[in-house]
Amino acid sequence: MSELYKLTFAEIKAGLNSNAFTSNDLVQSYLTRIKLVEPKIKAFLAINEDKILAAAKESDERRKSGKAKSIWDGIPIAIKDNICIDGEITSCSSKILENFRSPYDATVIQKLKDKGFIFLPRANMDEFAMGSSTENSAFQVTRNPFDTSRIPGGSSGGSAAAVAAGMVSVSLGSDTGGSIRQPASLCGIWGLKPTYGRISRYGLVAYASSLDQIGPFGNDLDAIVDLFEILQGADPHDQTTAKDKSFFSNKVEARTWKGVKVGFMKSKDLNLDPSVLKKYEEIKAKLREEGAEIKELDFSTFKYSIPVYYLIATAECSSNLSRFDGIRYGLRDEGKGRLEDLYVESRSKGFGKEVKRRILLGTFSLSSGYYDAYYGKAQKARVMIKKEYDSFFQEVDCILQPTSPSTAFTLGEKTKDPIQMYLADVLTTTVNLAGVPAISCPAGLSSEGLPIGLQITCNHFEEEKLLSFAKMLEKIPETKISLPDEIR
Repeated sequence: MSELYKLTFAEIKAGLNSNAFTSNDLVQSYLTRIKLVEPKIKAFLAINEDKILAAAKESDERRKSGKAKSIWDGIPIAIKDNICIDGEITSCSSKILENFRSPYDATVIQKLKDKGFIFLPRANMDEFAMGSSTENSAFQVTRNPFDTSRIPGGSSGGSAAAVAAGMVSVSLGSDTGGSIRQPASLCGIWGLKPTYGRISRYGLVAYASSLDQIGPFGNDLDAIVDLFEILQGADPHDQTTAKDKSFFSNKVEARTWKGVKVGFMKSKDLNLDPSVLKKYEEIKAKLREEGAEIKELDFSTFKYSIPVYYLIATAECSSNLSRFDGIRYGLRDEGKGRLEDLYVESRSKGFGKEVKRRILLGTFSLSSGYYDAYYGKAQKARVMIKKEYDSFFQEVDCILQPTSPSTAFTLGEKTKDPIQMYLADVLTTTVNLAGVPAISCPAGLSSEGLPIGLQITCNHFEEEKLLSFAKMLEKIPETKISLPDEIR
């Protein structure tokens, strides 16, 4: 039972439902693994062992009495530190919310509670989800399980690293510009960014409201399919959730690539590292060999994606984070007794360097005299990007491209150059701007033994098709990745 942590999500589900092992056996295995590898990875900000064991005991008692809440009852799941759980601290890895204890459950948490999942809060993240490496947390730096001298990606790096290191089989993250798909790619696991409005954002601490989405990580594709089915759906607490849109996991099936129209971005436009480019071309040739119709797409608005994304995201973050002022929410520093000093001192001490940079950028772009020149123009460019995606999906069934232009870079390599750090998300931000769904799939290892991920994108609300293509990609031997047992 000591190596249950090596099981995939599908194997765990089967084992619990056949009584091959109990939830307590599973949790004990994970806790042993966490004690062994967490000091090297630092994926979690806190682990309450007693609470987790008590939840496992309750789950086992429900199963013994024939009252299991669902087929997933007793499976642990890690939760990013910006998703609210009633009674738990939700700090967003920020000093300004260090002691904030949520008084309510996010809708996604309530849905998971109804199914009997066991929560492992709080997975580390870039402060307020702002970053591409999980080096911006106010509390600790998370490391990549494949090479602890490297970053796990961000901002959901804790959620991704916890799965890749075998500390849990599934987790939740949030994706504003690639914050699920990029760390999934760099950690060799699966990560889904659903269509905007498909999963409720109620209870997710907002970074950029028109871009944020909650989504799952998993050590196998079954985990992504199951969790998406549980989490999706309209929510009266979130008026941006779509009505009359339902997802059915039984419609997700692996067919063949024969006749499927697959769009590929022109490689010269993507500025890829050689190892990523080699894998991209290898998979393209493989799909052509299996009968897919390959079409090269000319993504003319691609070059605008980073400036457009950072104008819109920072503008929305400057507005969303204005509530953390020491009066309404967050750390309070009394300053010199004047109200202005209280605001200034509280926000200066509470926010980290990257958050301050983005608030300043966003405030500037929204300021009088500059709104039309910057934010207004960015919104017009966003419409152009969405229209270009619409035109692509008139020609192809899906788009396949690398998730990240490189494999995981070393810790500190880009922290002094914000532009280079922002470019780490260059292949993912357009998906958020268009609001379409995308999944990062494992696609083998580089010559250095580092994971490479491929991103599949489909049209709005086509998650059934998207996950079917992911199942087809999963069958290609060249995409297989074994998660590391030894953490060095």
